[in-house]
Amino acid sequence: MSDRRAPLRTVDEHLALVLEATAALPDVELPLLDALDLSCAEDVHAPLRLPRFDNSAMDGYAARAADVAGASAATPVTLPVVGDIGAGQSPTPVTHLEPGTTAKIMTGAPMPAGADTVVPYEWTDRGVAEVSIDRPAAAGQHVRYAGEDVAEGDLLVEVGTTLGPRHLGLLASVGRSVVRVRRRPRVLIVSTGSELREPGVALVPGADDDAIYDGNSYLLAGAALRAGAVPLRVGLVPDRPDAFLAALDDALGAPDGADLVVTSGGISMGDYDVVKAALTPGGTVWFGGLAMQPGKPQGFGAVAAGGRQVPFFALPGNPVSSYLSFEMFVRPALRRMMGLTPESRPTVRARLTHAVTSPAGRRQFLRGVVTIGSDGNTVTEVAPVGGSGSHLVGDLAASDALIVVPEDVTAVAAGDTVTVIRLDQD
Repeated sequence: MSDRRAPLRTVDEHLALVLEATAALPDVELPLLDALDLSCAEDVHAPLRLPRFDNSAMDGYAARAADVAGASAATPVTLPVVGDIGAGQSPTPVTHLEPGTTAKIMTGAPMPAGADTVVPYEWTDRGVAEVSIDRPAAAGQHVRYAGEDVAEGDLLVEVGTTLGPRHLGLLASVGRSVVRVRRRPRVLIVSTGSELREPGVALVPGADDDAIYDGNSYLLAGAALRAGAVPLRVGLVPDRPDAFLAALDDALGAPDGADLVVTSGGISMGDYDVVKAALTPGGTVWFGGLAMQPGKPQGFGAVAAGGRQVPFFALPGNPVSSYLSFEMFVRPALRRMMGLTPESRPTVRARLTHAVTSPAGRRQFLRGVVTIGSDGNTVTEVAPVGGSGSHLVGDLAASDALIVVPEDVTAVAAGDTVTVIRLDQD
């Protein structure tokens, strides 16, 4: 429960409380492609070596370096070709190479015993029964040796590694088809408000004059999906505590129920703040204010579902406030559940293009657009986008960054350096 006379929590205090109450999800075994971008939950050691066997790195001729040591354009060396070795042939047609002979070999094909070099096609006349070689090839040239990349027993991926395409390729290369990871959280997303309508539904004159389309649930579902979670949108909930609790019970009671709940709206000081009215009597969800703008009204706690406690985030109803609250608090919680680091987005420093003001005692998050330097990576400038209103969703969509103004700063001049959070980068 909250006390409206209580001092405002700081952003850092609230985030610390959120993360303290958030635990990593159990690990599961998933097929490789389903594990992309998830945190590995096991140390994976190589069950075999890579390459598995000595093989050719070029299309050409397997030979003994000593047999072609004297080759030149003026005095080429001619050797009989005793066979063709292709990749994937079983049994291998040539397993041993006698001195003074050669065998045609394709990239990836196993080197025959006795051969210690590969002469590329480009150095030969590409003969079939015999081949003329016009330059020497040193021992080991164009040969991939067994185990030179990975030795059997090597640690390939350690616990906590975020699995990218390169990791999946490595695991597949040693024969792994599955891997243990922290699974994706299922996020229940509820928009409250009798004035809300589903996108695509025609607004009826007279009956819907004060209606608005529900953008928040799509905004939050997209943010959850981008964070790596599985969003579960609930239909629109009117401003009635009984309807809200019924919708919550139905959604959380499903066999594969949510791991985390996010609501938007209904938590301020109005007569129809349904989320606050429904959950305050239970005492498991805190409602109060944060020293931030936008996003002052917040709720956080847990609700019971099937004998477990599910983290519950009650976010403001204004779209900008709702999105920024998701970025600051829900996204870090989701990343902790998945074992991903860093939990919060990293910050950079950049020059502010236009002066801004900020309320005393509040950490302000202004929308902005960054300018990238000539290196294609470094942020050099950030320009404020639109006003500070928490309803300006058009300005939010036009931005790609947040400009952070600390609690003890009320004005920042053009040209000053500010802290920037890039919204499109982890």
